[in-house]
Amino acid sequence: MDVRLAYSQSGTGETLILLHGNGEDRSYFVHQIPAFSQHFCVIAIDTRGHGQSPRGGAPFTLEQFVLDLRDFMDEHGIQRAHILGFSDGANIAMLFAMRFPQRVNRLILNAGNLHPWGVRARDQLPIVIGYALCALIAKVDSKTIPKRELLGLMVNQPHIQPAQLSQIGAPTLVIAGTDDMIRPDETRRIAESIPNAQLTILKGDHFLANKNPKAFNEVVLQFLRAD
Repeated sequence: MDVRLAYSQSGTGETLILLHGNGEDRSYFVHQIPAFSQHFCVIAIDTRGHGQSPRGGAPFTLEQFVLDLRDFMDEHGIQRAHILGFSDGANIAMLFAMRFPQRVNRLILNAGNLHPWGVRARDQLPIVIGYALCALIAKVDSKTIPKRELLGLMVNQPHIQPAQLSQIGAPTLVIAGTDDMIRPDETRRIAESIPNAQLTILKGDHFLANKNPKAFNEVVLQFLRAD
């Protein structure tokens, strides 16, 4: 790996890796780390080009982030882990669980999507417009390139076929909000396409873990600690 990912670690027990969303960093899980670290060894990672993790020279794609996660686990001697991903972090987690199923214990997918059009039009349209503007400005101002890359992830990725999700063998919990930016039918499609996945819809918007942490944490811990 051409970069070393920044991370925080707390607690003991089985490893639980937290993956934040687009344009964020591991501080998004400020309400989860204290609660989850009472039961697990919680590792919250800053994805490549986010937070304190450098951009590096590798492609800025979800597929590269999957390889980064594999390399991170190898570097830290983590053979298997529970993985919780939010938004783009959920997309990374899905792709990782498909490519490296033997390395995932339990999987929590919060507000992931299979395609860019899995995002509600009201939310995706401003992203598309912002990306187009950044792409134009980046031609004359290189300072705009990081923003263009971030928006590009949401405009151009992911592209996962529902049938591919049958490759996921880990027990899976799919979570979304009642007013999530991910379309309800997209969330249901993900849950229905993963063998024996559980679906939970909680009151709130896209940022459940941050805005409704009590309910979110209870559901996640109940799932992770189930026999």
